[in-house]
Amino acid sequence: MAAAPDPAKPAAGGATDQPSLHRVMGPWLLLLFIVGDILGTGIYALTGQVAKQVGGVVWLPFLVAFAVALITAFSYLELVTKYPRAAGAALYVHKAFGVHFITFIVAFAVMCSGITSASTASRAFAANLAGTFDLDLGSGFGITAVGLGFMAVVAAVNLRGIGESVKANVLLTCVELTGLLIIICIGFWAIGTGQGDVGRVMEFKATTDGGSAFWSVIAGTSLAFFAMVGFEDSVNMAEESKDPSRIFPKVLLAGLFITGLVYVLVSIAAITLVPPEKLAEGETPLLQVVQAGAPGFPVELFGFITMFAVANSALINMLMASRLVYGMSREGVLPPLLGRVHAARRTPYVAIAFTTLLAFGLITFVGEVPALGGTTALLLLLVFTIVNIAVLVLRKDKVSHKHFHAPLVLPVLGALTCAFLVGPWTGRDPVQYTIAAVLLGLGVLLWGLTQLFPRIMRRRTASTAD
Repeated sequence: MAAAPDPAKPAAGGATDQPSLHRVMGPWLLLLFIVGDILGTGIYALTGQVAKQVGGVVWLPFLVAFAVALITAFSYLELVTKYPRAAGAALYVHKAFGVHFITFIVAFAVMCSGITSASTASRAFAANLAGTFDLDLGSGFGITAVGLGFMAVVAAVNLRGIGESVKANVLLTCVELTGLLIIICIGFWAIGTGQGDVGRVMEFKATTDGGSAFWSVIAGTSLAFFAMVGFEDSVNMAEESKDPSRIFPKVLLAGLFITGLVYVLVSIAAITLVPPEKLAEGETPLLQVVQAGAPGFPVELFGFITMFAVANSALINMLMASRLVYGMSREGVLPPLLGRVHAARRTPYVAIAFTTLLAFGLITFVGEVPALGGTTALLLLLVFTIVNIAVLVLRKDKVSHKHFHAPLVLPVLGALTCAFLVGPWTGRDPVQYTIAAVLLGLGVLLWGLTQLFPRIMRRRTASTAD
């Protein structure tokens, strides 16, 4: 079997003659990218489901999820400052283990998580659009058509250039952050005027089956972790950031602390105004908070904010997925065609087209997948486990420039905590493992085809020569 390509340089005949990506992201743009990516749709949709698991202490699983994400972020910081290139986790795994199959599956898992989340976000956008304007789109063709149109707009922004994409991200991030600040202000204003029940903040869910509060929190954390993922997308923007080895540590940690604080405050405000059993009803928990704490607030406006939050998640996930495909092509793991860069716009146009077509397929044929958020978190927790191990393996690999060093205990703790949250003992819905297995099985099939095709072509070439 042919040896895996050297990760230190692109494969021969690859994209070495292609122009480089445009470095436009300074520390403030990068910070907004990270905050916008983490905030996403998770907090808007998952607060009620977390409350269903733990009761009034809904803020605690978000806090634990933040701690787990923070530990793993230190590993990412060491790797992105050591290898400031666009391929992210797949690049790190390839450098650490040099096994083509493992690299391909990691890349496939990360790409699937981004594209599937973006595709679901597009359908959520369509559903919110129908609800806000009272449109009768139904749940079939109408929603699908709007979702496809929305994804086409995302692709157009992505193709236009990273500068335009990041500017759109800045606007959308400000909108979705405003929505969460509205929740916080409504909640704490209501608390100050004596509304709600602050005592619920420290109440655990009563169990009748003898289950402990610890396992309830773990189950809630497995859901809440979906709201904390996103920071890992930023490492795929390393080639479009200015001086990434210097700015990434402070910016990434600042982004995590900002979003962690916002999540805890939103959770406290929500549970103070709405009982956990009611908060768990439906798919718009924060809208219930607005209605309970500020009945006069225009519901339509908050619907618009939710739509913008969903749009931001889709844009960032598609940015990540296309840059991941581009980066792996430059590393020789994926075909060189996917590494082509538009000469004028300086964007990876073939990778963008490829990931957009995959998203179109998911929107059209898959639709709303049950437990998608939990499945996405499950796939990324598997990737995080491997990345934390890769940090330890790559400690022996020295580079000429200065880079961030994570304390040795953190990658070890990160690998253990992420692996723990993958297991069925967390109370995960079994359907999440089924969906993940199908996705990874598809990845194995694609990997097999990529290995088989070159051999067939070589045999045909040899037969023609004879």
